[in-house]
Amino acid sequence: MKQYFNFFDFTQKVNYKTEILAGLTVAMTMIPESLSFAILAGFPPLTGLYAAFIMGLITAVFGGRPGMVSGGAGATVIVLIALMKSNGLEYVFAAVALAGILQILVGVFKLGKFIRLVPQPVMFGFVNGLAVVIFMSQMEQFKTIVNGQSVWLSGSPMFIMLGLVALTIAIVMFFPKVTKAVPASLIAIIVVFALVFFFGIETKTVKDIASVSGGFPPFHIPKIPVNLETLQIIFPYALIMASVGLTEGLLTLNLVDEITETKGNGNRECIAQGSANILNGFFFGMGGCPMIAQTLVNLSAGSRARLSGIIAALTILMIILFGAPIIEQLPMAALVGVMIMVAIGTFEWASFRIINKMPKHDIFVGVVVALITILLHNLALAVLIGVIISALVFAWESAKRIRAKKYIDEKGVKHYEIYGPLFFGSTTAFAEKFDISNDPKEIIIDFKESKITDMSAIDAVNKITERYAKLNKTVHLQHLSADCRTLLKNADKVIDVNILEDPTYKVAID
Repeated sequence: MKQYFNFFDFTQKVNYKTEILAGLTVAMTMIPESLSFAILAGFPPLTGLYAAFIMGLITAVFGGRPGMVSGGAGATVIVLIALMKSNGLEYVFAAVALAGILQILVGVFKLGKFIRLVPQPVMFGFVNGLAVVIFMSQMEQFKTIVNGQSVWLSGSPMFIMLGLVALTIAIVMFFPKVTKAVPASLIAIIVVFALVFFFGIETKTVKDIASVSGGFPPFHIPKIPVNLETLQIIFPYALIMASVGLTEGLLTLNLVDEITETKGNGNRECIAQGSANILNGFFFGMGGCPMIAQTLVNLSAGSRARLSGIIAALTILMIILFGAPIIEQLPMAALVGVMIMVAIGTFEWASFRIINKMPKHDIFVGVVVALITILLHNLALAVLIGVIISALVFAWESAKRIRAKKYIDEKGVKHYEIYGPLFFGSTTAFAEKFDISNDPKEIIIDFKESKITDMSAIDAVNKITERYAKLNKTVHLQHLSADCRTLLKNADKVIDVNILEDPTYKVAID
């Protein structure tokens, strides 16, 4: 019989068993990844686990939505590698804390809503690129260190690794057909661990990456000079880390919204993520952000509440304090198999089915974002470039929509009825619509089906009126919406035209 409890969300029912099992599964997948990224960056291994615990706990309790999992993510750690090499670990902790402050400011000023500007093709490219990155990152576990060099496994070790990975994948795929009461990925980890342990199979384990034994995260004030020079050193890294973390976090939030058909709170997530990173800077953690792979593991295990994230974080702390000898014996093959299935589940296979129905520029955007994500592992840059390309394409397409209907009424006044938005991209086409030298003495430009949107549009109208004025011709603007009138009023020293009042026309208010 299911037990339910409203945990930090009084509108949601929570299944104890599902949440606890999902949390345990997530913890198992977070440990090797956090250790790997810490070692990659040159940090002490425990800074990765401390980050997983701190990020996981704070964001699970106070984050923008249930179901999301945060930890010591590679996306943010990669940003800090250069700072680690040039100035050392103390500066890294200071940069992490400063990044947290910047993230809190984004949440306080409610800037998280700008993630809505990310188009669907960018999301497709981001998710597909990330799926490939998750998959490719698992290939490192098929290598070993020989004479200081990373080389591929061969012979029996390779076949054993492949066999255990295949077994893990098979269990994850087929166990749900038996029962969904227990997460298939957790069962796979337990089965492969038992097989290796009881049959004494020699294979790569968590201990081969690093030790996970330690104490409670110690309070630590970064030992750096408090001056402007230090700020100049750490601020660029903090800004990039904050941007990368928020980008990945808010995109993850959107992804979870789609999967669960619920809505999270982006600004609350920014504040929670920033708070966690500040604590990381003062408690020996390498910082982090929401992790899409672990979030998908969590959701696939059935979690829809905050409890699983809390369980995962506390499990990692318990392992650091007491359970290291057992966890260090976990076969990496089991964790690799789980992450490969996560990669397969992350990939938007639907994008292949609709690719022939998508506009060519949307396909191009998706491919570019995916390639940048795969090649540079820079999620923020990939999304930024995707948004810029999409915006430029939109501007170009909108610019082509400007057109004019022309006629001369019974009074000999020539009318130009403008259709489409008038903005920086459409000003050239707008100017080409007018036959200034051959037009009569009075002209009306009707904006009933158009809109003046920016300074470039005002300048374009001004230039047209100046050219008419030189020929002693009068220009009237008609049917301007309220915001257009305000824009022109604010620019009264830029443009001087007659605005016709039409008592029968109701101005549309945006």
